[in-house]
Amino acid sequence: MAKSIMLQGTMSNVGKSFLTAALCRIFRQDGYSVAPFKSQNMALNSFITPDGLEIGRAQALQAEAAGLEPSALMNPILLKPTTDVGSQVIVNGKARGNMRAAEYFRRKKELVPDILSAYEQLASEHDIIVIEGAGSPVELNLKADDIVNMGLAELVKSPVLLVGDIDRGGIFAQLIGTLSLLESSERDKVKGLVVNKFRGDISLFRDGIEILEKRSQKIVAGVVPCLDCDLEDEDSLSDKLTSRTSRCIIDIAVIRLPKISNFTDFDVFSQYDGVSVRYVTRESELGQPDLILIPGTKSTISDMKWLRETGLAEAVKRCNKADIPIFGICGGYQIMGSTISDPDCCECGGSIEGLGLLPCGTIFGAEKRQTQTSGKFRDIQGAFDFLSGAGFYGYEVHMGVTENNGAELTDCGGSFSGNAAGCYIHGIFDSADVSGRLVRALYKRKGLTYSGSVVDRREYRESQLDLLADGVRKALDMELIYRIIEEGV
Repeated sequence: MAKSIMLQGTMSNVGKSFLTAALCRIFRQDGYSVAPFKSQNMALNSFITPDGLEIGRAQALQAEAAGLEPSALMNPILLKPTTDVGSQVIVNGKARGNMRAAEYFRRKKELVPDILSAYEQLASEHDIIVIEGAGSPVELNLKADDIVNMGLAELVKSPVLLVGDIDRGGIFAQLIGTLSLLESSERDKVKGLVVNKFRGDISLFRDGIEILEKRSQKIVAGVVPCLDCDLEDEDSLSDKLTSRTSRCIIDIAVIRLPKISNFTDFDVFSQYDGVSVRYVTRESELGQPDLILIPGTKSTISDMKWLRETGLAEAVKRCNKADIPIFGICGGYQIMGSTISDPDCCECGGSIEGLGLLPCGTIFGAEKRQTQTSGKFRDIQGAFDFLSGAGFYGYEVHMGVTENNGAELTDCGGSFSGNAAGCYIHGIFDSADVSGRLVRALYKRKGLTYSGSVVDRREYRESQLDLLADGVRKALDMELIYRIIEEGV
């Protein structure tokens, strides 16, 4: 059976996912068979495994870091919020339906056998399991039924590293406060502290390390700097959704829908010189971009209502009339059609008119499509004609069937009309063939020539994972980490 190490955080978004990926890559580099594991994840960024099962996008990235194909064993429970008080519950890669939060909390202990079965199978196949916790281990009102932090550490007898985010301030309160709220048996499982996202001269934090170790009686396993790595973020806490990057030669505007999902579809454009991607929530922010992207959503009808209420629906239509290219993926594709209907309340129920930019309509049903896919764009006329024949790869994960009454965009479906196009394929821009053609065409529309490099997103991600692992290896006391793993709890 594998040995394990678990990363828990003082709060959400302290960098657990990236540190888990880094350790997976480091252990792999050191010759170990390693796998990531997160018992319960709540995220709208998901991924489809080769066998058609759905897991969190972060676990797919961690699997890549470990040199493995993503597996539902790595994330047996995925919660995808549909409303402020409810989520779609996915167990072992398949949807079990929607539950309100109160119902899920009453029933989640029933999922412990699924969690342990997945973990034990992974542990039988690998040398090391790197476990990622969720949020904070000291949400006192939720601890009694915990299955993802200390509750899981107890179930699988794993030592813990506690991670704090110094960039958000209050690192002493984060780490020492969290430890003080743990039960003594739980504190015993914490074998080291990690200070993450440090900016500046780390030598100036030596006193801070001494204070942490003296007050906590725990060793600081490392101070990890803010690393310049371009990797997919976990969820809607991503800084990229709120950052106000200066506009470059090519200005890409992404509509930030309230229930936005799989915005990692657009990370590929960060590789390109002179291209900026910004996320828009107000009509006044949209302006006249070079390209508008409408992403996936977990609640298509309610997000279409939001587009109307904010004035963004009319603003996007004006851009369409001004010959600005518009591309929608998954829920964004559904929104660009003429009608969206949910007669069986699979999401929020009801029906609504879409933007009417594409000659298609969507009806939601109980069936959920989950598959990896690859193919080529068909012969396209209009603003996206440059994509004709381009090869792509990606995956589909959606509810709803869209009937297209116009020309098909790809040999896997989708639609185009004039300067509007859409499809269900997440990751469709990741291939160098597609993203390269798109960026060159946007430059050409401005009378310019793109002379920068073109890189396949998969290859690029591999290089970024190596950069991440190199930075984390230098920052952590890896001898200590290996000793913690060997000694266990």
